Parts: sequence; structure tokens; C-alpha cells
Amino acid sequence: MTTRWLFRASWLLLLTLNFSFSVPAAEPERRLTYEQDVRPILKAHCFQCHGEEEKPKGKLDLRLVRLMKQGGVSGEALVPSNHEESFLWQRIADDEMPPLDKKLSAKDKELIATWIDQGAVTARPEPASLAPGVEPTDEEKAFWSFQPIRRSDPPRVQVENEALLRTPIDAFLLERLEKENVRFAPEADKRTLIRRVTFTVTGLPPTPAEVDRFLADEDADAYERLVDRLLASPRYGERWARHWLDVAGYADSDGYSPTDPERKYAYKYRDYLVRSLNHDRPWDELIREQLAGDEMLTPPYQDLAPEALDKLVATGFLRMAPDGSGDPEVEQALARNDTIAETIKIVSTSLLGLTVGCAQCHAHRYDPIPADDYYRFRALFEPAYNPQSWRSPPARLVSLWTAGERRRAEGVDHEVKAIEEERAKAVEALVRKVFEQELAEAPEELRGKLRMACDTPEAKRSAEQKQWLKMYPRLDVSPGNVSLYDAAAFNTIINDFASRVAKVREKRPAEDFVHALTEVPGQVPTTHLFYRGDIQQPRQAVEPGEFKVLSTASEPPAIPIDDPALPTTGRRLAYARHLTNGKHPLVARVLVNRVWLHHFGRGIVNTPGDFGMLGDRPSHPALLDWLADEFMSKGWSLKTLNRLILTSTAYRQSSRRDPKLEAVDPDDRLLGRMPVRRLEAEAVHDAVLAASGRLTPTMYGPPVPVSVDEAGQVIVGIDNRDGAGRPVRERASLGSAEWRRSLYIQVRRSLPLGLLETFDAPPMTPNCEQRTSSTVAPQSLMMMNSEFIVQQAEAFAMRVAHEAGDDPRARIQVAWRLALALEPRPEEVESAAHFLASQQEDFAASAKAGKKVDPAHQALATFCQALFSSNAFLYVD
Repeated sequence: MTTRWLFRASWLLLLTLNFSFSVPAAEPERRLTYEQDVRPILKAHCFQCHGEEEKPKGKLDLRLVRLMKQGGVSGEALVPSNHEESFLWQRIADDEMPPLDKKLSAKDKELIATWIDQGAVTARPEPASLAPGVEPTDEEKAFWSFQPIRRSDPPRVQVENEALLRTPIDAFLLERLEKENVRFAPEADKRTLIRRVTFTVTGLPPTPAEVDRFLADEDADAYERLVDRLLASPRYGERWARHWLDVAGYADSDGYSPTDPERKYAYKYRDYLVRSLNHDRPWDELIREQLAGDEMLTPPYQDLAPEALDKLVATGFLRMAPDGSGDPEVEQALARNDTIAETIKIVSTSLLGLTVGCAQCHAHRYDPIPADDYYRFRALFEPAYNPQSWRSPPARLVSLWTAGERRRAEGVDHEVKAIEEERAKAVEALVRKVFEQELAEAPEELRGKLRMACDTPEAKRSAEQKQWLKMYPRLDVSPGNVSLYDAAAFNTIINDFASRVAKVREKRPAEDFVHALTEVPGQVPTTHLFYRGDIQQPRQAVEPGEFKVLSTASEPPAIPIDDPALPTTGRRLAYARHLTNGKHPLVARVLVNRVWLHHFGRGIVNTPGDFGMLGDRPSHPALLDWLADEFMSKGWSLKTLNRLILTSTAYRQSSRRDPKLEAVDPDDRLLGRMPVRRLEAEAVHDAVLAASGRLTPTMYGPPVPVSVDEAGQVIVGIDNRDGAGRPVRERASLGSAEWRRSLYIQVRRSLPLGLLETFDAPPMTPNCEQRTSSTVAPQSLMMMNSEFIVQQAEAFAMRVAHEAGDDPRARIQVAWRLALALEPRPEEVESAAHFLASQQEDFAASAKAGKKVDPAHQALATFCQALFSSNAFLYVD
């Protein structure tokens, strides 16, 4: 019994011990703090009424715990360790606060209740007093994107994977993949690679000759040399300028109101970008020029060398926001304020990756940007916009006449004025002649009185004189009505002098302008904080400066109120230099993230315009910082950065899905394969023209106009309308300009080109931080019915017939290679040949019915249109 009992006791003890070891002890509940956990909720929902105001509602200030304990008119708001007795909790639990529809989520309510029950703890002793407004906390300042950029060495990878490392990028990505026990996908085949990289770099498909040359090149560095050739192509600048034009909000019209006036000279900013990117000008220089190119020059801006002119043109970046000033149909004060606010949005999202707009009315709900910070930032730009001395868009244009051209224009204007004075004398002589003829018709004894009455000013005529003139109304001859007496003589004078003026004006040099932002020397406006964003309620004056939370991560910029060394205030120039000093925490990160986005379809931070609290966290933070530092250390060279990414193993992967990878990373955030990407709207348009052989390579210059056709579609063409505003069917020809790249097609905010809009070309309202990519039915309908697509399919068919001859299978192979950069498989050739034969029979039947149709050509055109509509054409592996 004793032995049996001991055995049972030992077994029970062992069982108990095993059970206790197998169940881990519950983790202690995390101690919540006001600063880390509760303040962000209250800031987002409550501070506007109970924190930002100098006199908070109900005298309740929620910015500090001790102020909540102190309470307001309703007594103490917080009872530590007892949320049920806390007035703050009661109002939240009953959904009485926040007011209206801005209720807290169940998760937020639970967190606040837990914090109160834990004792309403603070992370540190609270200050004895607070300045008005909402200042950044230590926790907010510690957010990842506000920290200095820190370069780390590329991580080591497993020995068996070292052969996959082509660039340091691969090490950062592969190290993360190895943690999931996966690796890169196999390298893509050469046909896939050349199509992928050609679209990435140039936005165009490779030609069959380029594909053949690459396939035949068996050297180990064939791909790297292909990348170098593409980066040296002038099409590179066109492709990558389009990416920046998105975030710059580029448009060829003002776009604020339905009238949408054209910006005839905005295109020079687009051309400046293309040239700069093709020459691989450092991006720190481009940033300084876009923000403050005018402040690098001395006004008046005349007789500028090409390099100086580029600096002025670059400031077009700050003139891209919608602008309704000068439009009599809109409220001018509001339009001016909106123009500045939208410009601030463009600058902040493109260069800083921050959304700051809501701080115009109140402290930013989520990011540490108080309202006064917003207006300090605004003060950087106000001397150029100057709401107190506003200039309408035409008044901001800077003439490009040289001194010689200006003198010629003044000489022509003087000569025209002399001719017009001579014409006025000739008309006056005709008036006198007609008057004498009419006076001769009156009785001789009255002529003297009538002449005196006519010579007397109307206000001084006597009653008798007025009566005489009523009796002889034809004596009322003037330059304005003399044509009623002697039309032939009057028309001869007008026509002769008009001909002389026209000939003289031909000598006048053509006017040319820059769409730029400049400051008027000596004008230094004071920027005020607008209460709740209301321009009618200016409050305290603010000085220009950086956002405070960013000043803690880098050296605070010395922004002058009015730099005595410059004719301008120097504010924008000082700020631009601060952004590009290599120490700013955001600029380089934001730029390299955008570059990454255009290679892989999504950024390391998948919210490229929002690196704030609500934005995505970086998938590879160490890689992002390494790229940012590398970008700056290599001279801010975009081509160098592009080449680094393009030659990586990560970029050269296949897009084939692997079940093992899909199980651990279904969204491909770790980049264990190359994402399949849909072509952007402009690439679809340009690829169609490239395949049809119609693409016009002309670079630069004024945009190709757009207009509305008889079906209501916005197409490329001159806007021909009749007197009632209806489109005219017969349209003026644009010649080869009609087939230029989409980059050079006019961007009218009110008239987006139909094809581009259908394929997700972004509306510039005011800019595009990140494009959407959709697959919807209207896209298929556009590829089926668009006049542009049908025309290009016809041209494509003619090209194929010319290059392949009459053999249907040869035509299929040529068309396949031109459209898809692929060789069709035998089964694809057979299927396509059957389709051609069937289509030709159908068109032949139509011809017999009396329709004028070439069956073979129409069948081939239909096949070419089908290729345009295929996934293989619209997607890149």
C-alpha cells in the first residue's frame, strides 16, 4: 500500500508540475499613461473645445491630468482609480461627448476607462503651466519619421543565399524573407525583364529590334548595359518627369472655377523637369530651385542666361495649385486663401510626406502640428503670394523679352501710336468735310448761327441754339457716326490705316512669358493665425519657421523675416537650404520612397504622402534609411538610385506566385516576388501609339490641345464650336502633333482626356499623392469603342501588313511582337489564325451586302484591337 500510494502521489505531483510548466503565467496588465495612450484620443476628438482655446468650453482643459482633476464649471472631471465616478467618463460613455457624430470607438472608451482605473498615471511630472495651444509631446517627437536618418550596414544573410546579393538592397530584403524561411523568386526570363525595365525607365514598350539585341547578348553584364542604355534615353526624363508632375499637381489650366482659364506658359515647368532629369541634375538643387529659384536671382528678371532662366521656370512648382483669383464669378478673398492653402498641401505632401491641411483650422488631430505651426509654415510663402497686395495669374507672368526685343517692341508701339493718331486726324478731316456738306444744305442766313451752335459745348448751348440743332439733326456729325454719311470714304480710311498698323505690328517680337512665383521687393506682409481657419478673424501675428516637431530632429532653420542681403525676404531660400542640408528627417526618406513606389508598385511606406501617425509604417525601416542616406551621399542623383534598384535581384525576380510565400506574405510586402503591375493611363496611351507606329517623338513645347467631340468625349484636338457652343464634326488637323506622348497633351482640369481618365489618370485637386489602379468595365468599353483606339488599330494593321506581307501567320507573329514584346506560342498562333479567318469571312459577307470593306484589312485591324485590349498588353509581369 505504501509503495502504491507513493507511486500515485509521485505521479500526481509530476502531472501537476507538468501542467504548471505548460501554461505560461498571464502577462501583467500594461501600465497605461496619459501621454502615450489617452492624450492622442483626447487630442483627436476633444482638444478643439477643451485645450486649444485660450478660454476652453466649460472652463475644462484636458491637456493635463491635473487640469482634469481640477475640472471646470461642472466640477472635477477625473477621479483616479474610479472611472464610473469620473465626469469625463460619464459624458463619453453616454455619447454626449464628443458632440455631433464624432463618437469614440468602443476600443478608445475601454482604454480610457482602464487608464482611469489604473490611477490616471502620467509618464512624467506635468508642467506647472502651459502656453496656449497644443505643443508636441516627447512621445510624439519620438515617432519614427521625425527621427534623424540612421544608416545601418546591410545585414548578413545565410551563406546559401549570398549568391543572390547583387546590391545592398537585396541584403535588407532577403534578411526579412529568411526569417519567414523563404527567399527571392527565380529570376525572370529575358523577354519579361526587357519589357519590365523598358516600361519602368521610359514608359514605352521595347521595340522588336531591342528585344532581339538583348536576347542575343550573352555577356554577363548584358542586363546592366541595357539599364544604362535606357537611363541615357531622352525618354527617361519624360517618364520620370510624369511621376513628379503628379505630386506637383501639374496642370495647364487654373481649375478653380468652371471657366478654368488656360495657363499658356505652364508647360515650361514640365520641360524644365524633363531636361533636368535627363541631365541627372542633383535633386537637392532641383528642390532649392522649385522652392526659391527666383530668390537666387536679382529682379527685374531680364536677359537671363539659360541656367538662370531655369531657376525662374522651376518656381512654377509653386504656381500649380488651382487659382481662382481674378475670376469675377468667385469670392476673391476666399480664392486667394485657397490658392495658398492648396500650395501648402502640394509642398508638404510632396517633400515632407505630411498632411498638414487640417491644422489650418485647429491643431492636427493626429500629427504633432499645432495651428500656429501651420501659419508659421505659411509665412514662408506669403511674401510671394501677399494676400494684401495680391497679383492675379496674368500679373504674375514674367516676360522673356531681351533688352533688344523690349526696345523693338517699344519702337513698334510708338510707330503704331503715331499711325493711330494720323488715322484719328484723317477721320476728323472727314467729319469736317461732311459737316460742311451738310451745313451747305441749310439756308445761308442760318449757317453762321448753326456753326456757332455746333461749336458750342452741349452744356453751354442756349435754348435757341438747341432748337436750331433740333431742326437740323444731320449737323450732329462725329467720328462715331461719320460712316453713316460717307461709308466709302470712312471704310477707305479705316482699311488703309489698319493695313499699315498690321504691317508695323509684324515687326513686333512675339510675346513669351514664364509662369513663375516671384516676390515684389520691399513688400513684407505680416502673417496672422486665422481663428478656426476663418480669414475674417485674424489673430496673433506669426513668424516664418519649420514645424516644431521637425526642428527637434535636425538643426532648426534660421528663417529670416526679411534678409537684408537679398532684394527678396529670403524666407523660401533659407527653408529650401534647410531641407537639403542632409540632416532633415523627412525629405530624403520621402523622395526615395516615391522612387521605390514607381519600381515595385508600392512604397516601403505605402502612404507616400503621409509619413505621419495615420500613415503606414515602413515595411523595411532600415532599408528606407539606408536608401535615403545612400541617395544623399551619392549626390542626390536619381539615375544612380534608379540604377541601384533596377540592377538588384529583388527587381529582377519573376512574378510567379509561390504557395509557401503566399502563406506567410500574401500581400507581398516582403517582396519575395515581383508584383504584377497594370500600366498607368499614360503608358497605355503611349504604348498604343508605339505599336501602331504613329508615336511622334517630338519633345518639349506648348501642349497639344484637347476638346470635346460630338459624342461628348474629351479627345485630342482643337476646340471647334459653332455659335451655339456645339462641337463641329469637321475638326482642324493637328498633323503629327496629335500623336505625341501623353506627357505633352494639355492637362485641363475641367477637360480630362477621356482615355486617360478612364485608366485612372488622377485629377489634380490639387495634386496626386498616389495613383489608384482599377480594373473596371468602362476600361474595356473604351478599348472597344474609343475612336482613338479604333484609329490606332487600323494604323497598327497597316503597319503589320507592310512588315509581314500577306501570310496570316507572319502577320500574327509581327503583331504579337510589336504589341506584347513576345513570341506567340504555336497554340496561340493557331487560335489567332482561326480568329482572323472567321473575321475575314464576316467582313466579306458585309462587302457582299454593299458595304465598302476590305475584309482582310478589317479582320487584321480587329485582331490588333484585341491585342490592345489583352492583359498581356495592359499589364507588366
